[in-house]
Amino acid sequence: MNKQLNIKVRNAVLMTMAELIAEKKQALMVANHMDLEKYEGDDLAMRDRLKVDQAKIEGMVLSLQQLATQKDPLSVERFSFTHDNGIQVSNKTAPFGTILIIYESRPDVTIEAAGIAFKSGNKILLKGGKESLHSNLFLVDLWHKALEANEADTNWVTYLQFSRTETQAFLEKPSQKIDLIVPRGGERLIAFVKQHASCPVIVSGRGNNFLYIDDEADLEMAADIIINGKTSKISACNALDKVLVSRNLPRKQEFLQHLVKALKRHNVEILTDKKLEGLEGTSLMGSNAVWFEEFLDYKILLGQVPDLKEAIQLINTYGGGHSAAIITNNNEKADEFMTSIDAAAVYHNASTRFTDGGQFGLGGELAISTDKLHQRGPIGLQHLVTNKWYVKGNGQTRN
Repeated sequence: MNKQLNIKVRNAVLMTMAELIAEKKQALMVANHMDLEKYEGDDLAMRDRLKVDQAKIEGMVLSLQQLATQKDPLSVERFSFTHDNGIQVSNKTAPFGTILIIYESRPDVTIEAAGIAFKSGNKILLKGGKESLHSNLFLVDLWHKALEANEADTNWVTYLQFSRTETQAFLEKPSQKIDLIVPRGGERLIAFVKQHASCPVIVSGRGNNFLYIDDEADLEMAADIIINGKTSKISACNALDKVLVSRNLPRKQEFLQHLVKALKRHNVEILTDKKLEGLEGTSLMGSNAVWFEEFLDYKILLGQVPDLKEAIQLINTYGGGHSAAIITNNNEKADEFMTSIDAAAVYHNASTRFTDGGQFGLGGELAISTDKLHQRGPIGLQHLVTNKWYVKGNGQTRN
């Protein structure tokens, strides 16, 4: 393992990286254009994640600059205790060691996730998808330039240009010690990593996010939040997939017709359950299996439930454990919903699109975990550490 870099050097590397990306943005977009030209799939979400434009580059630069201003997450004392015999016991944060990040199509992960891992004192192994190879190799070369400029070893950031077969072999029998693996991608990637990994895995889970409109909801607010949640970024895991309306919603048909028209203006395909069958501009869902689907597309499912209790039960049955929202003016119902829903993030009168490390004040994220160990939801700088016990004595022995 590399000798730990002090915080000044880590921050300097991040700032140098930010400057290099800003300086080389045209070359980065050329490399990314090569990836886009070679991509032959018809997956809208995949293409959206793959594309690097001015806004994404600005986001990369900003995330690095913000990371450089964050407090050092290492050697933070979490607990201290003085034994009767005088031994001083303390517990402090420590890096994991080496973190492997496996991801699909997102060159910005090469910046944000690697930056968070690096700032928290970890060596990073990056395994991106073949669809973003040119973009990723260009960015890793910039990482190496930033490290060299600050007299740090380039093996703090390593790119693994492996085939699927080579990746499987590496997961099962790594050629170096790996302390943590974070897969960021679809369910097939996550299942593949969990099946073959020989060390702990933090799952950056799927979305399939629900919103419930209570019978005491502000309907104009509900429509605005639904449109934002569904259409602002279909490729995001925090995008909205399912909307449940209360059976007793006032002006229900009028509201639903207004919502359908608003969604249609964004070219959203609208499915309904049996209870809302026949709503103009919609089609009946094929089977109950649709409740489990994360769409990652201009597609949404509208359903009806009799009450809050049924909404909670349905969301906990079918939701992805990522994000869920309630729209209501009744704070007691909101509290019941938020404490009862089994998800990493729960919302009252707000869009699920805020489930994001930067939006939550973490200065970016490595991933959004739907696991419950060791961290749930956005994994920021302060979460990408483990801990170590420090025991100081002056000759004490245990009887």
